Amino acid sequence: MSSAAPVRPAPHGLLAGRAVVVTAAAGSGIGGATARRVLEEGADGVVLGDSHARRLAAAEQALAREFGPRRVRAVPCDVTVEEEVRALLDACTERHGRIDVLVNNAGLGGTAELVEMTDEQWSRVLDVTLNGTFRCTRAGLRAMREQPGGGVIVNNASVVGWRAQRGQAHYAAAKAGVMALTRCAALEAAAFGVRINAVSPSLAMHPHLVKVTTPDVLAELTSREAFGRHAEPWEVANVIVFLASDYSSYMTGETVAVSSQHP
Repeated sequence: MSSAAPVRPAPHGLLAGRAVVVTAAAGSGIGGATARRVLEEGADGVVLGDSHARRLAAAEQALAREFGPRRVRAVPCDVTVEEEVRALLDACTERHGRIDVLVNNAGLGGTAELVEMTDEQWSRVLDVTLNGTFRCTRAGLRAMREQPGGGVIVNNASVVGWRAQRGQAHYAAAKAGVMALTRCAALEAAAFGVRINAVSPSLAMHPHLVKVTTPDVLAELTSREAFGRHAEPWEVANVIVFLASDYSSYMTGETVAVSSQHP
């Protein structure tokens, strides 16, 4: 078992010239890492969406300083609000003329035993995590089917969509739904030249996860990982970039585990 820190790979221009939308892209989680990674891989531009306006503005400023203001735009977006979803995608087509890649990263977790879970807790997690992915996928497909060359959609699922974990019934149900949505939507999207796949991370550490998960649970989850460590968010972003790139041109409807977790 090795817990050595991973080394970030050098970029290879995998998304050169692409226009990319990433939801829940503020902060230091998977969405923020994905936004940075697509720019490193040569994307013409990235449009960031997030419901946290202050963090979103900070993310936009940081990326604009590093990659140039023309390549970065931020649009506040709550994925539970259809009008805001449309505005986010419209911002990409207005600036770049098309949407080549949509990364549906927005999700909401939390821990609650089922017997104590309220309807509001259940519904809120499903509305953000599953219904939000549905709304964004629907809007993305409507845009991509009208443009030459189609496009790519990558959804963020979770290993809890496959594996049971106490206190995660709402989140697991939502993420399993994201996997099923990915498979079904991919069949319909193929006619438009659009590919849809998903990533399924096990444990990617970031500050928000630390806030909503107890240290004991995090330690227990880490102990299940074959490498003896959690994933870095950019390691998940690397797989998202692969699925968004031409290297995965024959893949659609698939969910790829980003995990070293053993039973």
